[in-house]
Amino acid sequence: MSEDILLIGTGALATLFAARLGEAGHRVSMLGTWKDGLQALSENGARITEADGIERAFQVRATNDPDEVKGVKRAIVLVKAWQTERAANQLKGILAPDGIALTLQNGLGNRERLSRDLGAGRVALGITTTGATLLGPGHVKTGGEGIISLEQNPALAPLEAALRSSNFNLQVVADARSLMWGKLVVNAAINPLTALLRVPNGELLNHPWARKAMSALARETAQVAVAEKIRLPFEDPARAAEEVARKTAKNLSSMLQDVQRGSRTEIDAICGAVTKRGEQRGVETPYNRSCWQLVKAM
Repeated sequence: MSEDILLIGTGALATLFAARLGEAGHRVSMLGTWKDGLQALSENGARITEADGIERAFQVRATNDPDEVKGVKRAIVLVKAWQTERAANQLKGILAPDGIALTLQNGLGNRERLSRDLGAGRVALGITTTGATLLGPGHVKTGGEGIISLEQNPALAPLEAALRSSNFNLQVVADARSLMWGKLVVNAAINPLTALLRVPNGELLNHPWARKAMSALARETAQVAVAEKIRLPFEDPARAAEEVARKTAKNLSSMLQDVQRGSRTEIDAICGAVTKRGEQRGVETPYNRSCWQLVKAM
């Protein structure tokens, strides 16, 4: 069944989701602020280049005017963590009373920020490990074929069906917070180091000091998770981070892509959030603090 779906964002993941959903026959709208992206999406559609080099494009409606998508019932939030406040303000005016907004963002605090404006009952939590590289405005290349994990929520049923029909690997889990923190462990271990060293994910495994730092970042973040009474989806955080780096060896992390473009990064919602939660729980996080400060300094 075809659905009307609003994507908040026009970056790499939003473009990937737009193309996949459009290919499956769903009617996709995209709300953003990036002028070049909006223009390219309007003129050329959401363009996707697969691993085999084949390029396809799918029509979407792209706008910077929230009024054009007012009354939407199903929205997926795919903006950077530092843009969540703006997304929450926009959705407050356009999401239908019985609508649902699904956050698939990186870092901590996104669900809570959205819930303050929309109400907890209209916000759902998900996690995605799907990779994508922005080749240009409205044009994305697929990365590692990850998994979308959604919390158990009856209101998500139409979105769940739409994502399954779009050939995403999808699972419904009882404890989405566990997976969110699991992803945070991996993001904190990989993203800042690749951004600072300007290397693909897999290169971290080839340098002893980088590998040591990656393990330390993963373990620190896991210690904060334990203090938060979160049961992580793996037993060994360092090994989990190394496995992801190995599986996505050629990928450029989203943080490295941000640095290369001269864009603001999500370091505050990743290493910064880990550091602050650690302070609250009495957990020392020197590696996360250092990476937070160094990436901010860049």
